[in-house]
Amino acid sequence: MKIIITEGQYKRLIETEEQQEVLHIPSIKIFGGNWNLLQKFLKSKGNPPYTIGGDLILKGSSIASLGNLISVEGFLILKGSSIESLGNLTSVGGFLDLGNTKFKSLGNLTSVGGDLYLTNSSVTSLGKLSYVGNSLFLFDTPLSKKYTEEEIRQMVNVSGNIHI
Repeated sequence: MKIIITEGQYKRLIETEEQQEVLHIPSIKIFGGNWNLLQKFLKSKGNPPYTIGGDLILKGSSIASLGNLISVEGFLILKGSSIESLGNLTSVGGFLDLGNTKFKSLGNLTSVGGDLYLTNSSVTSLGKLSYVGNSLFLFDTPLSKKYTEEEIRQMVNVSGNIHI
């Protein structure tokens, strides 16, 4: 049997196949707050892109990357962790704390709804960051030595203060 479809129908079929479903995790509490347990679950699902509906606290953890995490609706704390890459992360609804880390770039991150803490980190690039909903803290970073407050404001829409 032959089925004839229009070019428009064909394009919609191809687009649907290319779009990967984003898995929404309402809260990491579902996994007892255990990041490794969440990662095992995601692996069993083929490591899809995913979002987390609440807060995520990974302070002081040995995590290297956030992998396919796209967004965190609450706050995200990575202070003092071994984070090297934010992976596919594009947005954080609340504040983001990356203080005392050795990562270099914010990568694909475009927006942070609250404060962004980069204090005492090795960050050298703001990546694709375009919006910070409150203050930006850059004390003791390579960026604080490289740019003035005015130059940073030309790169990123920061609603609050910039602390260099």
